[in-house]
Amino acid sequence: MASTTPTASTNTKHIVAEIPSYIRVFNDGTVERPRQAPFVAAMLDDPQSGISSKDIVFSHNPTLSARLYLPKFTKLSNQDHAEKVPILVYFHGGRFFYESAFSQLYHNHFNTFVPQTKVIVVSVDYRLAPENPLPACYHDCWAALQWVASHSAKNPTNAEPWLIEHGNFNRIFIGGDSAGGNIVHNIAMRAGTEDLPCDVKITGAILSHPYFCSSYPVGSEAVTRPEDNILQVVWNLVYPSAPGGIDNPMINPVAPGAPSLAGIGCSKIIVCVAGKDMLRDRGVWYYESLKKSGWQGELQLFEEKDEEHVYHIYHPQSENATKLINRFSSFLLD
Repeated sequence: MASTTPTASTNTKHIVAEIPSYIRVFNDGTVERPRQAPFVAAMLDDPQSGISSKDIVFSHNPTLSARLYLPKFTKLSNQDHAEKVPILVYFHGGRFFYESAFSQLYHNHFNTFVPQTKVIVVSVDYRLAPENPLPACYHDCWAALQWVASHSAKNPTNAEPWLIEHGNFNRIFIGGDSAGGNIVHNIAMRAGTEDLPCDVKITGAILSHPYFCSSYPVGSEAVTRPEDNILQVVWNLVYPSAPGGIDNPMINPVAPGAPSLAGIGCSKIIVCVAGKDMLRDRGVWYYESLKKSGWQGELQLFEEKDEEHVYHIYHPQSENATKLINRFSSFLLD
C-alpha cells in the first residue's frame, strides 16, 4: 500500500510515498526502485544469440533512447539486396515506474526472442513516473513510433542504418507487457486518429498481460477499497492528476466518455493472458470489449493457464515462453 505520511522532522530526508519492495519516493525528490534489474551493455554479434544490439538516441527534446536488436541474416550468393524484415516497436513493463530497455531482464528476453522471430526490435526507454508522471510515457512511445516510421522517407533525419537497410515499413508492429501492454493500447488508439510520418500504418499490436483497471471489479476480481487495490494505488502514484482517476480512458478503455475501441489504428491484435496472473481477467475483459466494439481487425486471445504474470519475460527460455514466442512469431510473420 502507498504511504504518504512523512517522518516528524521536515529537515531530514524521509519517505513521502511508498509501495513496499517496489518504490520509495523521498521528500527531496529522489526515488529508490528496489526491484530494478541491473543494466547491461548492448553487444554487436553476441556470441550466444548471434544477434546484434545497440543503443541510440532518437529524440533530444526530451532526450529519449532505445535499444535496437538486429537478427542475424544469412547471405545468399544470388541476393543483391538486403533482406527486409518486420519491425517491432516495444514498450517494456514495470508499472510505469521501474524497469528499462537497457535492463538485464529485457536484454535477455530479446536475445532469446529475436533469433526465434527474426524481426528488428526497437525497445523504447520511455521516461518513468513519478519523476515524469503520465502521460509522459505515452508521448515518448508515440515519438519513438514516429521516429521509426520516418525512415520510410527517402532522406530521414536522425537516420538509423539498421532500419533503412533491413526494415519492412509495410510491417510495423507495436508490443508490450504489463504497463507496456497498456501503452500499446493507448498508442494504437492514437494511431486511429493521428497520422504517422509517410502515411505508415501499424500492422498489428501485441498486448501481453496488459495493465488495465477501473473503479469496479471485473471477472473474479474482489470488491476492495481503493486504498487496498494495488492497481489503483499504482495509478494514483504514476498519474495523480488523471482526469477521472482510475476511470480515465487510458487505464479504463471503456470508461464513460472514452473513445470507441472501434477506432483502434491497426489491422490485427493479439491479447495474451496467464491463468495465475492477477491481471488475467482484465486482459480477457479488454479482449471481449474490443470484440464487441465494432473494430474491424483480426483479434486473437492467447492464454497459458498455469503461468504467472509476464513469465515469458522472467524465464524467456522456458518451455511455455518458447511456446508464446512461437505464437508471436506467427503473428508477426503471417
